[in-house]
Amino acid sequence: MAAVKILTINEVIAALDHIIAESIENNDPAGYFATLYLKVTIKVKEGIASGYFNDGPRMEQLDVFFAIRYLDAYEAYRKNQPVSESWRKAFGLSNQYWPIVLQHLLMGINAHINLDLGIAAAEVSKGKNLDDLETDFNKINEILSSLVREVQGNLSAVWPALKYILKWSGKIDDYLVDFSMKLARDGAWKFANQFIQVSEKEKYAAIALRDAKVAKKVNVILKPGLLATIVLRIIRITEPGSVAEKIRKMQ
Repeated sequence: MAAVKILTINEVIAALDHIIAESIENNDPAGYFATLYLKVTIKVKEGIASGYFNDGPRMEQLDVFFAIRYLDAYEAYRKNQPVSESWRKAFGLSNQYWPIVLQHLLMGINAHINLDLGIAAAEVSKGKNLDDLETDFNKINEILSSLVREVQGNLSAVWPALKYILKWSGKIDDYLVDFSMKLARDGAWKFANQFIQVSEKEKYAAIALRDAKVAKKVNVILKPGLLATIVLRIIRITEPGSVAEKIRKMQ
């Protein structure tokens, strides 16, 4: 898979299919986020085809820019090449036993929305008025907000008892609200407005600074407090099936 050659949303879908197949073959938890991301990408494609967005071609370009950030990070990590700290921490979870499916997904969402989305929005608007993108940016965020619903539905498919345990513990709403998708999306738009004003010479430093801030957010996901941690560990111990089987259930 060579992310640099990707030019269309169909090629993004093909690349995600490749990662999912590779993850199933290798029992790699990285496939959890790729499976969720594929569903969102397909929804964006359907939105473009139905005229949901004001500017379909621009939205496809944004989708491609956005996806390449993830695909390049995935490829670099597997080749032991430099990768952003946010993605390094997300991919690094694959080597750990305790994180449950939900945590793997939220780590990917953290890196991709909090870091990548603002960069992609600014890049696709280069030489243009970023404000012209705002309406479609908000529309794609309506699709991205379905990530939380997808997470809940997918986890119920992986392990039906999950929602009852989290509800019993009183932590399901707190856990998802603490890692607020709305705050992430608002932060991405704010960062896009800042990043588009950065000179080419200063972009690397600006991304590194943003990455450092985003990487710190993982504590909300990985260290949600004593009670939630105990509940999550109980869930992890009793999660049925192999990684491959969980990915297939998510599909």
